[in-house]
Amino acid sequence: MPGPHRQLTLRQARDHILERSFASDGPALVGLEAEWLSVATDDPAAPVPFDQLQGAIEGNGPLPGGSTVTWEPGGQLELSTPPAPAVGGACAALAADLAAVGPVAEGAGVALAGIGIDPVRPPQRVVDTPRYAAMEAFFAVDGDHGRRMMCSTAALQVNVDASHRWELAHAVGPALAAAFANSPLVDGTPTGWKSTRMETWWAIDPSRTAPARSDWADYALAARVMLVRDDPGFVPVCKPLPFAAWVENGHELGHPGVDDLDYHLTTLFPPVRARSWLEVRYLDAVPDPWWRAAATVVSALLIDDEAGAHATRAVAGTEDLWAEAARVGLEHEGLAGAARSCFQAALDAGPRVGADPTSLDVTAEYADRFVARGRSPADELLDDWEMSWTSD
Repeated sequence: MPGPHRQLTLRQARDHILERSFASDGPALVGLEAEWLSVATDDPAAPVPFDQLQGAIEGNGPLPGGSTVTWEPGGQLELSTPPAPAVGGACAALAADLAAVGPVAEGAGVALAGIGIDPVRPPQRVVDTPRYAAMEAFFAVDGDHGRRMMCSTAALQVNVDASHRWELAHAVGPALAAAFANSPLVDGTPTGWKSTRMETWWAIDPSRTAPARSDWADYALAARVMLVRDDPGFVPVCKPLPFAAWVENGHELGHPGVDDLDYHLTTLFPPVRARSWLEVRYLDAVPDPWWRAAATVVSALLIDDEAGAHATRAVAGTEDLWAEAARVGLEHEGLAGAARSCFQAALDAGPRVGADPTSLDVTAEYADRFVARGRSPADELLDDWEMSWTSD
């Protein structure tokens, strides 16, 4: 909690960030955090019956794979697997838990949709917590994109104990984000972006959403303070206040301590975030079973030395094409070539990093169906929209 006197120097803050964020030297554990849009079964445009859904799933007891259940502001269900010693174990856990919660959700009148942004419903917050209320107030100062990000987007996050791969995790980002783009529609019409989820994230406060490739500590200290904890709630900081300025000059609610710095780090949302492991956050949610391909490719490239070296060469020249990846996906020739090479390297490395046979088969099928053809799931959604539009 903030205190009345200065508690940190910038040097102490920087050292703490680096120690906390890049401390892993153990085995390359893998975890998955998969978000699913909650959609009313009888009417996708209707508000989701969130209380009924939450009660049904949380009342069903522990999940067989050990995933933790949490809820995003718009009622998106998040399943977070425990760390596994190989990507195959993480995929097995998520598959078991998704199989367990899917029928429960259906019984509550809700379908779990693997898509990056809600294509029909306007953003509406249904989870009422002090943190989310303060976040909403913080983002509202700059427009509506923050509410849409909070309430209408869903992603697949791959967590890998490979902090030494910080540069590589960023470098392959545009190619993989393009390959898994899956959010081209909002309000029932195309937005002009293959990943409107990514475009939405980047339309909000760039101090916490832009890539942090150069220096994570500098990035974190320059990022705006979103919230100041004021027991029992939070105070949104709606006037720009970099964390470094809070350290040096304080705030009317006090000066930050180490716990405030740790909390600040949880409010940063770049494409890759360091937490002693790497959180790869740039992938749109995709339907079952395609999430297996995303988990396998990311894990293989970041864990296996040979695959990582191949990917480094493959993505040369595309490392900063984030906007192109979000807008046109694999229609961009350079990103398409990089993605094909990354998938091949990941498929070759899959057995070496403990990928299970089912996920390897899914990854190969995904490569053939989408990547080899310069497409992603967003293109199939656009095909369906075009067919529906022309038939009307």
